Amino acid sequence: MATRKLKDVFIVDGSRTPFLKAKGKPGPFSAADLAFNAARSLLARQTFSAEDLDEVIIGCVIPGPSEANISRILALRLGCTVTTPAWTVQRNCASGLQSLDSAALNIATGRSDLILAGGAEAMSHAPLLLNIHMLNLLLRLRSSKNIFQRLNTLSHLRPLHLKPVIALLCGLTDPVVGLNMGQTAEIIAHRFGISRKEMDAYAVRSHQRLAEAQDSGYLEEIETMFDGNGNYYDHDEGLYRETSTEKLAKMKPVFDRLAGSVTAANSSQVTDGAAMLILASSEAIKKHNLPVMGKIIDTRWASLDPSEMGLGPAHAIPPLLQAHKLKPSDIDFWEINEAFAAQVLACLRAWEDEDYCRNELGLKSTFGSIDPEKLNVDGGGISLGHPVGASGARIVLHLLHVLKRHGARRGIASLCIGGGQGGAMLIERTGG
Repeated sequence: MATRKLKDVFIVDGSRTPFLKAKGKPGPFSAADLAFNAARSLLARQTFSAEDLDEVIIGCVIPGPSEANISRILALRLGCTVTTPAWTVQRNCASGLQSLDSAALNIATGRSDLILAGGAEAMSHAPLLLNIHMLNLLLRLRSSKNIFQRLNTLSHLRPLHLKPVIALLCGLTDPVVGLNMGQTAEIIAHRFGISRKEMDAYAVRSHQRLAEAQDSGYLEEIETMFDGNGNYYDHDEGLYRETSTEKLAKMKPVFDRLAGSVTAANSSQVTDGAAMLILASSEAIKKHNLPVMGKIIDTRWASLDPSEMGLGPAHAIPPLLQAHKLKPSDIDFWEINEAFAAQVLACLRAWEDEDYCRNELGLKSTFGSIDPEKLNVDGGGISLGHPVGASGARIVLHLLHVLKRHGARRGIASLCIGGGQGGAMLIERTGG
């Protein structure tokens, strides 16, 4: 088979919803509603219609029971043709990044020219499930042939049967190593000697940077949403403007109550949100006279021990830069998703550790340092939230805005991934 030259993949435009903090009950929007709100405004300002899209690809981790293939629902609600393929991807915390990578590959290989891709998650809608004991009892009840058998079955009902399975907690726990994501953050914090004080300081900085971004109007990618009761939502709700290291120091550890340092305050927030981007080939750009925000250069995926899953970016980024003969100093800005303060700090520490770089990353020397003033400059998951299916798309979209704001060229967007993986995308700004 003749080698086919890959096409360039451009990001035309993008938008996202505000990230809405979970408040102890299901939020006002389902995942499909969130995706629709982000995509509707985005498509409304384009020179093409929804019918011109070749594909719709969405990342989502916990779709609702009536949203199994959320991409297809979105495509039809947006007005795509019934013949427009639409499919949903799931790579845990990097599902939104996976959707962009999948779309980019299809454009690069010539399968498609114009794709709507992104991610959506309504974490507050994560279901409560029946446990296996209740399921078996209900199945026995259903197969009972008369009233006496039904009564006999019901007589075995115990409190154990009524204990729900909390889907969100299950999803945030790795079944292979039996650790939840917070526990893995404790492990890498201990490995790299990251103190509680460092974690809290990082969390405070995340909130301070988000506050400055909101006040300065830097979050222009946000589209206002309206619910059925006339309420509107126009900003990220996770921000705590008055937080301080003194206040955070009073928080108790959540995942290791005896000796831990990871708290709710230095972890990402449970949040609902969506982010959508339009990807196009050069042919589609010419055909529809489209602007260009940037270009997807390459993506790399990496895997590691699930018990240290937060180090995923540390493993994914070096081979990405090596493949393009780049050094950390060649990258103008970085977005590393803030699953936990400990997790971001551990990645930075790992890259400066010669032993880790040699033995774990296969490098000849240390990877190097990243300027903290170039990393997550407008806050991240700790301050604005981490709707797991959407975050990968959000950080790519926002990174493009950061590059434009600073007149910079290259950026890296990366996430750690539950189950022990990491993903990283290299992008370049090509617009004005």
